[in-house]
Amino acid sequence: MLMAPSVTNSRQRIIDHGEVFTPPGLVNDMLDLVAHECERIDSRFLEPACGDGNFLAEVLRRKLLTVDMKHAKSREKWQRDAILAVCSLYGIDLLVDNIAACQDRLLAIVAETYGACHKTTLPDAVRRAVAFILVKNIVQGDALTFRTAADKPIVLSEWSPLNGMLLKRRDFTYEHLLEDSRVASLPLFSDMGEKVFVPTAVGEFSPCHYLKLPDAEAVHERP
Repeated sequence: MLMAPSVTNSRQRIIDHGEVFTPPGLVNDMLDLVAHECERIDSRFLEPACGDGNFLAEVLRRKLLTVDMKHAKSREKWQRDAILAVCSLYGIDLLVDNIAACQDRLLAIVAETYGACHKTTLPDAVRRAVAFILVKNIVQGDALTFRTAADKPIVLSEWSPLNGMLLKRRDFTYEHLLEDSRVASLPLFSDMGEKVFVPTAVGEFSPCHYLKLPDAEAVHERP
């Protein structure tokens, strides 16, 4: 199992979980092969053994360079497109500590990049929205069995932008995304205009402002 934690793993973790580190140089070499996709804000990436996020962190940095170039003079547009970049990243890992570390790492990259570009701290509302998306996109589970440690289906969220400032969320089981034979020959959630594989959602939420995503879930779950 190829994983990409940023800290040295213990021998026991190697024995128990098969963690094998991916060196940063190799991460960059591999991403250079799809550099044009890394520069697209909405191009989706899934790391099914994400560790603490070496691959996802580098993809996010590259996406945020695009956000910087487009919106260095607009904080609001920068925030919106940075959130869209985070929406496009997905990770699954067996270990809960890796998931938490990956979520924290990606949030820190957004905050640091925003600070460097705009010379101020990331607004709390943006931080909260990014953290919420990361909880939905970076999840604990076994990518081979499609199940979590609690033996529930792994669920991932699709985030679709609408009318500039709105996002619509739909939830899908990871197993369903992969089990249909059509997914092998058709793009998933493509925005390029071609025929696509459209999976069946297990959860659907009304469109809301990108900074109100956590509140939208609370309303959805309210009896």
